[in-house]
Amino acid sequence: MSEANPVSTATADGCGAPAGGVTAPAAGSQAVVEGKVTRAGAVVSPGYARLLGTGDEFVAEVPLGDDGGFRFFAAPGSWTLRVLAPGGLRAERSVQADYGRVTTVDVTI
Repeated sequence: MSEANPVSTATADGCGAPAGGVTAPAAGSQAVVEGKVTRAGAVVSPGYARLLGTGDEFVAEVPLGDDGGFRFFAAPGSWTLRVLAPGGLRAERSVQADYGRVTTVDVTI
């Protein structure tokens, strides 16, 4: 715990990012990319969602929520969403984010 971050949210694997699927305010002036990950109709969790920029540049990663959900607050533009889950499961989707809009990307792997 630090003074800048008085509440530690680290998970057992050491990741301090909040799991996706947390409730957040409406998009307003934000560019939001969110969705859920499923496989054969069931939610995928644990796993991770990554947001990649041009040339696969790593930008952000969040663990999937218990509901398979994820959420990113991104700059407007084109992104690649990469989902990784145990057992070598992986999927990628192209995403366009815009201010004031929630872009929903549901991923089946």
